[in-house]
Amino acid sequence: MSLLSPGRIRSRHILLRMIIVGVIGFAVLIWQRDFFAQVYIYNQLTRVGWAINGMIIVLFIAGMMRLVLLFLRYGREEEALNRFVVNLQRALDPAQGVATDTIIGHRHRTLVDLHAKRAAINHSALAATLLGSESSQLSFPRFVNNVLILTGVLGTIVSLSIALLGATDMISGASEIGGLAKVIHGMSTALSTTMTAIVTYLVFGYFYLKVNDTLTYLMSRVEHVSATVLVPRYQTQEEAIVQDYTYLIRTAVAVTERFDEAQQKFTTLVENLEKALNAYRDEMRHSNDNVTEIRRLLRAGFRLPDGGADQ
Repeated sequence: MSLLSPGRIRSRHILLRMIIVGVIGFAVLIWQRDFFAQVYIYNQLTRVGWAINGMIIVLFIAGMMRLVLLFLRYGREEEALNRFVVNLQRALDPAQGVATDTIIGHRHRTLVDLHAKRAAINHSALAATLLGSESSQLSFPRFVNNVLILTGVLGTIVSLSIALLGATDMISGASEIGGLAKVIHGMSTALSTTMTAIVTYLVFGYFYLKVNDTLTYLMSRVEHVSATVLVPRYQTQEEAIVQDYTYLIRTAVAVTERFDEAQQKFTTLVENLEKALNAYRDEMRHSNDNVTEIRRLLRAGFRLPDGGADQ
């Protein structure tokens, strides 16, 4: 199957396996309830077995709950990635219907932002950052996987210590019956804690490997889509930058030329206005001369003295 085609949701299949394993384990527990009651509940001289087995069970349940949450999240991530791939195949907006808080949604938004800023896209750095962020989500399951088997060893050591104390009591002759009971209790506790640790480690280890496989598969699909589709689409090439700068320079030159043309037109307009103003002044002088001549003719016609015409 190609990584650029919608794939099946692996996380759901693994969750189904977890449910099946849980049902089988519960059925075995009911079927052999008498045996488990004898091993874990009855004939317990001390509470050491309950404490260690309880610690193992609590640690196992906490780790499994964390794995369930991770599988649910990865299932959501796989659905978003499948929708993203379908949008690409249909030539739609890749982010249509894809939540921005998903891995592929965040990657697409990051590439779009870098493209808008004309920044270089370092795919290796993005992949390493994403891998480191997702690997940190597995810290608690990794801790549980490493500690489970050690809890069985711890239970065995503590139980053997109880058995040795019982053997010491038997040798000293202080209480042979009590010492023998401690030896049996210690061996029984060692058996129960070791069995609990091994079974829980096997189950948890299997699903821990599966969550790592799911994460690896999801990361490979995300990086494949990024490398083959998103990065070529949003990567800012040096040639494109040079072309953009060339276009900007040409635009600036064109604006400068238009500004020169406008300045020349403005200068011509000023000259025309100045000519018009000079012509208006000449016309006004000519008009004054005509008025003076009319006044002189009126004085002459009415035989007025020079001073009388002004009154």
